[in-house]
Amino acid sequence: MIDRGKILAIIPARGGSKRLPKKNILDLAGKPMIAWTIESALGSEYIDRIVVSTDDIEIAEVSKKYGIKDPFMRPEELSSDTASSVEVVEHVVDVLYKQGEYYDYILLLQPTSPLRDSYHIDKAIELLKTKQSKGVVSFCRISHPVEWAYFIKSDLIINHSDNKKESKNQNFPERYIPNGAIYIVNMSDFLKERSFFLSSLCHAYIMDQESSVDIDNMIDYKFANFLKLEFIKNEIQKNSG
Repeated sequence: MIDRGKILAIIPARGGSKRLPKKNILDLAGKPMIAWTIESALGSEYIDRIVVSTDDIEIAEVSKKYGIKDPFMRPEELSSDTASSVEVVEHVVDVLYKQGEYYDYILLLQPTSPLRDSYHIDKAIELLKTKQSKGVVSFCRISHPVEWAYFIKSDLIINHSDNKKESKNQNFPERYIPNGAIYIVNMSDFLKERSFFLSSLCHAYIMDQESSVDIDNMIDYKFANFLKLEFIKNEIQKNSG
């Protein structure tokens, strides 16, 4: 809880994944991928309730093992490739409302961002508080200027007029993209706008690139696994020294 209300954290984790089968419970540095997000949520100072929304019994059992007492089993129509995060959140909110549970803020934590930890979650929530914001979305800086991008046509001929790569890097402004790790939104505004990117008073929480890895395919998975193992090794060395 923060002084402006109670926070409901929702971890969406469906069973189907075409690019990376069983992605949400794939072993990542010794734990199922979803476990890292569950542990980061449990370690937050501000979260009042954590819900795992899933259609998969195995994911539900893994979630229980790592501290989620009552995973939400979502209906089949919310478990397809086309089902949106907004619809999944609305389902959880509706079920809890009927049970007499009310929250002021929704915190969406996708399990495909396993390098986001409790520190990032709490800093994003504190930003919400200090800015008196209606919503906060996590971003990371783009490595290379978008002006360096080319349009490559079907004949593979390079169109030099589309590009400004000759200009120095420092001449371009820094740009940022949502990294998928943290979405916080005022409940009433979310239900009204049906979006995590609210039309007003929505702020960006900037994360470093290493913590921003979003796992969508095997390359992402291998990179995240490497970074997590490196972090664990460094922590062991630090504590033993």
